[in-house]
Amino acid sequence: MKLSVVVIGLSVTSSWGNGHAATYRALLAALARRGHSVTFLERDAPWYRDHRDLTEPQGWNVKLYHSLADLPRLFGSLIRDANLVMIGSYVPDGIAIADWVTSHAQGVTAFYDIDTPVTLTGLDQGGIEYISAALIPRFDLYLSFAGGPVPGIIEDVYGSPLARALYCSADLEPVTQRPRETRWSLGYLGTYSEDRQPQLQKLLLDPARALGADRFVVAGSKYPEDLVWPANVERIEHLAPSDHARFYADQRYTLNVTRADMRALGFSPSVRLFEAAACGTPIISDRWPGIETILEPSTEMLLASGPDEVIQILSDLPEDRRLSIADNARRRIARDHTPGHRAQQLETHYLEAIARRRSTTRKQSTSHAIFATEMSS
Repeated sequence: MKLSVVVIGLSVTSSWGNGHAATYRALLAALARRGHSVTFLERDAPWYRDHRDLTEPQGWNVKLYHSLADLPRLFGSLIRDANLVMIGSYVPDGIAIADWVTSHAQGVTAFYDIDTPVTLTGLDQGGIEYISAALIPRFDLYLSFAGGPVPGIIEDVYGSPLARALYCSADLEPVTQRPRETRWSLGYLGTYSEDRQPQLQKLLLDPARALGADRFVVAGSKYPEDLVWPANVERIEHLAPSDHARFYADQRYTLNVTRADMRALGFSPSVRLFEAAACGTPIISDRWPGIETILEPSTEMLLASGPDEVIQILSDLPEDRRLSIADNARRRIARDHTPGHRAQQLETHYLEAIARRRSTTRKQSTSHAIFATEMSS
């Protein structure tokens, strides 16, 4: 099966303040390796234009457009004839694009929601800019960043004909030559988010103040300029994806913290969780429902609810157990959560959508035939 796939997403060319980029790059590269023809369409927005860090894509294409009108004018036939057209969350003019794509595309249409808990909260509170409740049933397939019971909720509450989980993944190779001594006891990589900051405060900044002799690091953009950092916390404004593996390798532990909507809904692992585990760095994470379906607590990762638990891990956990947890997580990622796994899952979901569409067409044809027979009798 060789598919023509078109993805209309937020940005794949820039990872600045944009976790979507890593997810898209990993998935699209994996699809290309499996022989599919892949094109990513991105709005040429100023912020991403000024901070592009994508090297030459391997086997897939990126095309930029400047306005909503450019899509039908420049890519109308590409979208119409594609086997699969995916629209991502947070796309500018997403509602208008979704309306046009679901009316115009002849292949399977999918909404790829890399922000499912945020999306569902927004819909419950009256609407969001990139998708509407009325459009969800028009997509053949809803691909959800959140798993567990969430796809069922999307089908039952919002009328999606087919909703399936498609988690993030990481396309990083571990650093094979690790330094003899790590630079930081604990680090965190992520863009600033107001609702994530209290977790960062409890699980990294408070332990940093208590462990003055240890070194910590926070990497990511958009943090407020007036934020006061402990003296032993190093700040890195941005790390290109090519530097992520070395960044994780330089930490004894890395921290995973989750946005409030995602913690509440659960089953919503971030791409950073997969990245760190793939690189063989042991993870300390906040708690949320379903985390055990991704990595097993205590054996593949460690959980913490407050600073005392983090301090105890950093101070008392034996080194052999630390290394064992990291190795177990790396093996789990290789077994279940690589970009290749995600590409295969997407193929399976696509085939489900095709089968459902054909079944619906047959039922409609049968119904029309019965109706015509009854009318003529």
